[in-house]
Amino acid sequence: MKVDFAGAVWRKSKYSGPDGNCVEVAFLGDGNVGVRDTKERGCGPILAFEPGEWDAFVSGVTAGRFGTA
Repeated sequence: MKVDFAGAVWRKSKYSGPDGNCVEVAFLGDGNVGVRDTKERGCGPILAFEPGEWDAFVSGVTAGRFGTA
């Protein structure tokens, strides 16, 4: 899937610590979602999710299917 993130607005959780050890998420107008590592300062790779993939991921997190770190 080819997604254009040029105009993306990146957000990170308000629960993120000051050390930058978190991820940022961008919701695009076409429903796609991007996820990137904050430590890379916008220069690293971006994972792109289609709407159904993102919904399945969020449902899995909410249901506790991935455990905790």
